[in-house]
Amino acid sequence: MALELRIESIGFEGKAIARHDGFVYFVDGGVPGDRVLAEVRKKKKSYAEARILEILESSPSREVPRCRYFGTCGGCKWQHLAYAEQCAWKKQNVQDAFERLGKVAYTTLHETLPAGTQFYYRNKMEFSFGDSRWLMNDERAQSDIPNKNFALGLHVPGRFDKVLDVEECFLQSEISSRMVNAVRKAALERGVSVYQTRTHEGFLRNFVVRNSTATGEQMVILVTSPPHGKADENMVVWFERDFIAMFPEVSTAIHAVTTSKAAVAGGETRTVHGAGVISETILGVQYRISPFSFFQTNTRQAELLFRIALDYAGNIADKTVWDLYCGTGSITLAAARSAKFVVGIEIAESSILDARANALANGIDNVEFVIEDMQKAVKKQILSRLPAPDVIIVDPPRAGLHQDVVANLLEIEAPRIVYVSCNPATQARDCALLAEKYTIEDIQPVDMFPHTYHIESVVRLERKV
Repeated sequence: MALELRIESIGFEGKAIARHDGFVYFVDGGVPGDRVLAEVRKKKKSYAEARILEILESSPSREVPRCRYFGTCGGCKWQHLAYAEQCAWKKQNVQDAFERLGKVAYTTLHETLPAGTQFYYRNKMEFSFGDSRWLMNDERAQSDIPNKNFALGLHVPGRFDKVLDVEECFLQSEISSRMVNAVRKAALERGVSVYQTRTHEGFLRNFVVRNSTATGEQMVILVTSPPHGKADENMVVWFERDFIAMFPEVSTAIHAVTTSKAAVAGGETRTVHGAGVISETILGVQYRISPFSFFQTNTRQAELLFRIALDYAGNIADKTVWDLYCGTGSITLAAARSAKFVVGIEIAESSILDARANALANGIDNVEFVIEDMQKAVKKQILSRLPAPDVIIVDPPRAGLHQDVVANLLEIEAPRIVYVSCNPATQARDCALLAEKYTIEDIQPVDMFPHTYHIESVVRLERKV
């Protein structure tokens, strides 16, 4: 069934919304202002999902995507939307989260802080090998497609078993695309097997590129299963010797071996070139980044995000700060440069080890890092030996704060909470619970990921008098 629709808005997760005869349609690839002929694909009780058959009238906000993989790759779903409009709709999504989902009052919602650059902004890309290559529309008409059972690129949305073979990506640096193409060529020439997610057999699994904005260092990681046979061994030798010779820009190279069935890159690491780590600098603090440690993927915007968080923390010269979900200490150490004392709490031991090393390397000694699962943390286990916080900074994963953590925060009653989030929906939900004892004063959206619907936001909460 096809019908004419006018795209009105963009909702959560970047879905374009149209209405027809009082019924809601989510239109994949639509831009507010578009008039389209759309085909209904799924119809539910209260809404339907549709795809565009023809754009009858283009929105003034519609732009020509730069990437040839746009519409197939799930990495940059908003390349067809003018950047100023992206920022405006991200602010609207934050507003909707607090007003419609959380139903919580706030004092000020600020304009989205835009990114200084909309391409080549990521400092980490994780590419996957696949034995089932996803074909582009123009490829499907071809009768003879070379290397159909080999791909190195990015997963197609919703298909863990399908990989889009990517020769050029505008998310990271230009050199990362050249590296990917070199690795692909070497693997094909040597007939190396690719790990299969269904049978759990095969050698090549991931190729990861990390870089530092401050130093220009480049880290590459080849993730494989344990080698079996001459082809696998030849690939490792090529990576250790020839690849490094081809790319003198590479500061350090790592071969990681894993037997895990999980699709996430990881494993036992062996440094084959360089120091095995790279460094990054944010707000005057230098951070050591190991192969699989977490670090914000947009360095320039991360500095802006952390600065907002510290501004919201206020004058902390004589205060104690807790940083929950602290990761490798990105916000913790920046806060420690101004605060009396800071405690960083994180469940991942590898991140805490990096955080402690970062503190030592920067000569910061007014900080303590604690390995603790905030979801399971009992108040007395923390409060019995740590100084009470004047400010608590929280930066949880997308799922937000566990209800037990919220309960602990309400019992601790710190005068101020700064809540950093990559998911306005769960942030609004948690702030609604914290509103029992806190008022939401400021909300600042920060665009960390241009051309995607993702948005970070920082909230300042003040304890009620």
